[in-house]
Amino acid sequence: MPFEYVRKRDGTLEPFQREKIVSALSRALSACGREDPELAHTLAEKVVRLLSERVSDIPEVERIQDIVEEVLMREGLSEVARTYILYREKRRSLRKAKWELFGVRDDLKLSLNAVRVLKERYLLKDSEGNVIETPKGMMERVARSIAEVDRAFGEDASRTFEEFFELLTSLVFLPNSPTLMNAGTSLGQLSACFVLPVEDSIDSIFTTLKEMAIIHKSGGGTGFSFSALRPKGDIVASTGGRASGPVSFMRIFDAATDVVKQGGRRRGANMGVLRFNHPDIREFIRAKEKPGFLENFNLSVAITDEEIERVKRGDKVELVNPRDGKVWERVNARELFETIAESAWRSGEPGLLFLDTMNRANPTPHLGDIVATNPCGEVPLLPYESCNLGSLNLAKFVRGGKIQYDRLREVVWKAVHFLDNVIEANRYPLEAIEKMVKGNRKIGLGVMGFADMLVQLGIPYFSEEALKIAAEVMHFIALEARMASLDLAARRGTFPNYPQSVWAKKNLPLRNATLLSIAPTGSISIIASCSSGIEPLFALAFRRYVLEHTELVEVHPLLEEMFQRFGIPEEVRKAVLERGTMAGVEGIPETLHRLFLTALEIPPEFHVRVQATFQKYVDNAVSKTVNLPESATPQDVFRVYLLAHELGCKGITVYRYESRPQQVLYLGVSEAPCEEC
Repeated sequence: MPFEYVRKRDGTLEPFQREKIVSALSRALSACGREDPELAHTLAEKVVRLLSERVSDIPEVERIQDIVEEVLMREGLSEVARTYILYREKRRSLRKAKWELFGVRDDLKLSLNAVRVLKERYLLKDSEGNVIETPKGMMERVARSIAEVDRAFGEDASRTFEEFFELLTSLVFLPNSPTLMNAGTSLGQLSACFVLPVEDSIDSIFTTLKEMAIIHKSGGGTGFSFSALRPKGDIVASTGGRASGPVSFMRIFDAATDVVKQGGRRRGANMGVLRFNHPDIREFIRAKEKPGFLENFNLSVAITDEEIERVKRGDKVELVNPRDGKVWERVNARELFETIAESAWRSGEPGLLFLDTMNRANPTPHLGDIVATNPCGEVPLLPYESCNLGSLNLAKFVRGGKIQYDRLREVVWKAVHFLDNVIEANRYPLEAIEKMVKGNRKIGLGVMGFADMLVQLGIPYFSEEALKIAAEVMHFIALEARMASLDLAARRGTFPNYPQSVWAKKNLPLRNATLLSIAPTGSISIIASCSSGIEPLFALAFRRYVLEHTELVEVHPLLEEMFQRFGIPEEVRKAVLERGTMAGVEGIPETLHRLFLTALEIPPEFHVRVQATFQKYVDNAVSKTVNLPESATPQDVFRVYLLAHELGCKGITVYRYESRPQQVLYLGVSEAPCEEC
């Protein structure tokens, strides 16, 4: 290697990496429709040789890029040179915009939207609100804090820091938002989600309300089952009065959430669960049809296998008072289920939780049944449990049209190590939570960028081949995560509740009671510039509302590359961006359209099949939205809900486009948001 270091634009030094030159050349060649790794290496050699002749000490980044342009022109690759020059100019404009708009020095080459989100939510600020760390500085803070845990086990924390830092800065893995926000700070609360118990007494309800506020203030979200509360109109023996029912108490929780921001950076999120056979189930089902009501809650109805069978047969189901077990009413199960489907069609809620499916996968049944999940449904938890989540960016594991399984294995092992360390580094908001979390040591490693991976592989999301890839990749991750947990247990010991767990019966001494969970990855997928979770592309260009109605305009990063590869004219490109989809745009080849099908173009049943395919290999649960077109019917929702149960999902959520006056994602970039937005 002719040079040891390279000087970056800010004057700092980093190791000279010839592979970065190869990567830049590969991207430029690929954008011009030339997949030629050998040529990229040959060109890189010529760049390094010319650089060695002209620079005697430490080369600067700009100097290296100038020579790349020169070599491309010398070799007669004028189109590739033009692409590379345009890319440099784009990067230069982005750097200027990030500093002028947000006051952030981006040292990780992130997207404009990523920097915007980091500035608003993640990067540390001084007392006057000025950003005082860079994106790379944030990653260093997080990696160092989590790696320090190794010292307590007599392991090399310095080496682990280097590994974790590389994971984060390369964006192949990112932990949940509270870890990025709080690791290495005085707050130190790193968990994404919690479940709290709600018992049938005023003391219990308001104790839980206080605990919820503490958790939200520290940056976490909360889930509750309100199924133990007596129904509206039931007698209150101590006063002779009448109970107001679960929904009325949920309003108190909602109001408290509204005034307590999570860690001072975002508004809290809740999951509210009620049993299918609760006497107040109708009020619960329709609770969010009124705009502005329970806005800080996601709602789910918890239903058993037996109740699903009654729905299919049209049998009666008994609505039972949880206080004394008395039957209040007998109703037609199918008609009640249709009410759920109709409400979800109107407002996107409630979703369903399949209680028996969740509890068949409960690794510690001796500690009780699971009756609730975190706000997005991907982690079924016992009362006072929390979970630390992180996601692998699958878009980073494709090279030359193939999945890099060796690299994926390496990253899975490091990510499991990272998340297990988070349990130790965490500062828990409640003693009861710390006891439960350290007793079971649950983690939730998931994925994002699945749709991007498929595009890179040339596989349409809506295809049997996509389901095959989903099964292959998730099965691989599941096996490697389990092996990593076994290895940690051999060095550090099993989770304390292991002797009575299902894993002891299977003679699998794991460090963690659960390992996998697929989250929606809203913010961290923006940081990583990849598709969310396992979702299809919502749109090729869209407006996203985050951070209390901040508008972000996003264009899929692989789109421009494919436009060039297929030679799509400028006017056709503009039409696609305005619509957010290729549907109905003339001049788009069918092959390209199939590769970039968007969420609303994919049949609802296929959304469910994707979720079920991943769920087969995930020990927690899978967060996925079944996107429905505006033209969908309540009967479509009914069928989706039954199919999800049949295929083994643990829960299901639907959303019909524009069924609410305001939503998180909007198709295309030509529309202006409404005044209220």
